[in-house]
Amino acid sequence: MKTMKKIIYAFVLSSLLFSVSSCKKTDGQINPLSSVTNNKIGSYLVLDRTINSNIIFATAATSKVGVIVHEYKGGDPIDHIDVFAAPGTTYDTTKWKFVKTVAYSGDSVEVSATGADLAKALGIATSAFKAGSSYSFYNRVVTKSGARYDVNNTGTNTGSGILGGPTYHASFDFGAYIVCSYTDMSGDYKVLKDEWEDSYPGDIVTITAGTVANTLNVSGVWPGGSGSIVNPLILTIDPATGAISLPAAGISFEKYASGTTYLAKNASGYAFACTGSITLKAELFQNGSASVGNYSFALQKQ
Repeated sequence: MKTMKKIIYAFVLSSLLFSVSSCKKTDGQINPLSSVTNNKIGSYLVLDRTINSNIIFATAATSKVGVIVHEYKGGDPIDHIDVFAAPGTTYDTTKWKFVKTVAYSGDSVEVSATGADLAKALGIATSAFKAGSSYSFYNRVVTKSGARYDVNNTGTNTGSGILGGPTYHASFDFGAYIVCSYTDMSGDYKVLKDEWEDSYPGDIVTITAGTVANTLNVSGVWPGGSGSIVNPLILTIDPATGAISLPAAGISFEKYASGTTYLAKNASGYAFACTGSITLKAELFQNGSASVGNYSFALQKQ
């Protein structure tokens, strides 16, 4: 009987507590999502300009890549920026290697790193870099309130958010591409890839120097084959980086005066003298008007 009384008393007490708490008035909003004023203010870096994105192989220790940035003025004030690096691109922070801390002061700040900084973070020598390799640097913002923001907690929202939205100009990362200076690369090459199939993997083609400095005649692979080449395909090479370019209007080339011409435009690629590799991707237009798509080739000097 006493046990039954205890149960009844406990039930009555809990009922009273419930009724009191449910009737209690409050001067504040209970749901933290009921007003935007309850949301935490974030922070991010705005890109002013890119300093450089190439590390020159021969001077890798002193070659510098990076960006000039400023904090978004309406955000949580930034105290400093932790910079990390990784081969290729990855949001997996376990693969990131710490590079340095950059204090934030003034209206803008330079976030940069040399090849020596990158090599130290990765635990390798600068001589271990290979032309054509790419690396990514990731900026982690640390605010004065102690909050941290990087690519992993600033989503893209299907391209319209801070990372991908074109109006934000956010700068949470920047890249580094290992390049090498250009010297004459004429000679015989093995075809590694030819998507246009004028040549095939394993074929040996001859590439010659153009008529002016820092140019290459690649008619041996495009259009390739034997016979007389009319209007050869000539590439222009940046002597500092090995980057390939074509005139904005493109270059028309023709095989054996066949009457069928191709216009190569919108080219990208590299000719790396230090490794003997040539890569090119370009859009081709048959008879100068109808696009037949983008094609690429890759060659290795023998």
